[in-house]
Amino acid sequence: MHKEEVYEKIDVKNDYPLESIYFYLTEGCNLACRHCWLSPKHQDEKKVYPTLSIELFKSILEQAAPLGLTAVKITGGEPLMHPEIHELLRIVKEGNIDLTVETNGVLCTSELAEEIALCKGSSVSVSLDGADAETHEWVRGISGCFEAAIEGIRNLVNAGIKPQIILTVMRHNKSQIEPLVHLAETLEAESVKFNLVQPTGRGEKLNDCGETLSLEELLELGQWINNTLSGSTKLRIHYDVPPAFRPMSSMFGKKGDGCSKCGILKIIGVLANGNYALCGIGEHIPELVFGHASKDRLDDVWKKNKVLCELRDGIPSRLEGICGRCHMKRMCSASCIAQNYYRSKNLWEPYWFCKDAYERGLFPKTRISPKIG
Repeated sequence: MHKEEVYEKIDVKNDYPLESIYFYLTEGCNLACRHCWLSPKHQDEKKVYPTLSIELFKSILEQAAPLGLTAVKITGGEPLMHPEIHELLRIVKEGNIDLTVETNGVLCTSELAEEIALCKGSSVSVSLDGADAETHEWVRGISGCFEAAIEGIRNLVNAGIKPQIILTVMRHNKSQIEPLVHLAETLEAESVKFNLVQPTGRGEKLNDCGETLSLEELLELGQWINNTLSGSTKLRIHYDVPPAFRPMSSMFGKKGDGCSKCGILKIIGVLANGNYALCGIGEHIPELVFGHASKDRLDDVWKKNKVLCELRDGIPSRLEGICGRCHMKRMCSASCIAQNYYRSKNLWEPYWFCKDAYERGLFPKTRISPKIG
């Protein structure tokens, strides 16, 4: 059977509804974070970069509704830099669409926080890479951004939103993991998430200068977070390693957060220039750009794009290496297809963390399927 025939047999509307759109609203960012895998350009009053137009934003939402849209995520760059952010939030609110915001918090005024809170199912993640200004600003690259982020978090809480606080773990801030949890408690956050530095974009430079933790250190840290730190706080704690390395209790226990994955088969990205893409990775990889919102119908892109059809047909059966043998592959889908492709130009490449762990004999043996044949 030809691939084209397989794709025709896939019921996209029912099996793969377009549940969420990730809007990368801005090409610029008001911070200059050392670890950012998308590496947006630094923007200030002297240099302003393109943003997604209101007209395209509205048109995309209208086209997405019959495809099953229920939620949008706004991110960047820094989404709150968008010159018409108030109008964007109004459109989301009137569309009765669930809203997720990923922000550095610096521009989150009390007015914006209240507008976000009026949106259906509003959820906000704020990046805080240290429990003090010196550490956070070393990571984020701009003086004064720590206090501004703290104020942004307080504005959200006052508006009725308890945000998730995200810290990306590196050697420079590892000692601040526990103090950050205490700070998050004081700020009345909802949860804390610890991300790994991805070995792409600016993360490659951090890795080259020895600022990233070794695989062994990351695994040891995960055991401490799951076994000790999580039990010392009422907050939900998420350590963002692939599910194969997480105890079931951290996913499905009393404070579990489920088995999170990017949901790649039911989302599409929209870049600040109006391009449809797999996600923000389209900024760097042209072959993962699927068309432009001003000239390509979303219905056609979603149902007929070759890469999207290939992923629907191939996940999880075509995943290679350890990801193809992992018991968790249906839940995880190789963790991040975009990251994997960025590094290898292969959609089915195993996730770097899992691949390295397997090669070093550190992958949990109870979560590996035996080879067949």
